[in-house]
Amino acid sequence: MNLANKISIFRILLVPGIVASLLYYHPDRDWMRFITLSLFLVGILSDALDGYIARHHHQQTDLGTILDPIADKCLILSTLISCAAIHGLPGWMRIPAWFNVVVISRDALLVAGSIVLFATKSRWSVTPSWLGKWTTAAQMLVIAAVLLHLPMKDPLLAAAALLTGCSAAGYIRSGIRALG
Repeated sequence: MNLANKISIFRILLVPGIVASLLYYHPDRDWMRFITLSLFLVGILSDALDGYIARHHHQQTDLGTILDPIADKCLILSTLISCAAIHGLPGWMRIPAWFNVVVISRDALLVAGSIVLFATKSRWSVTPSWLGKWTTAAQMLVIAAVLLHLPMKDPLLAAAALLTGCSAAGYIRSGIRALG
């Protein structure tokens, strides 16, 4: 197993720490929010690092093409869902359920489309688009803004939701073309 894949696995292993620090958050223990933020930022940085290593050190593998998006989804979805579902979090730390529905729907669509492509064309390659990468970055920015208690949460949620919808439409279009 190469270094890039090990970093993706490391990103997945950050998830329980992120969820636990949100579960144990209380305004009297505000430092837990910064633990969550630190773990999440380590996840973001390790995402960039594993991509750089894979491309520049020729460590791109079939396993990596599966592990990297799984690690991204685990990191983002676990944090978004935790910020929506944990009732002990203050209102300013809460992510609205509608946003999670948008994000999860897009991801479910990507998985379903990949399965259909594999079943009909016997190939699994789904290449991430630049819009998809910007969407992931916007979702990560929403989480960071929430954890930092920045006043721009609502405009960021709207922009990330719009990007998520546009990204889903782009992947649908690509999937239809691939099916021929």
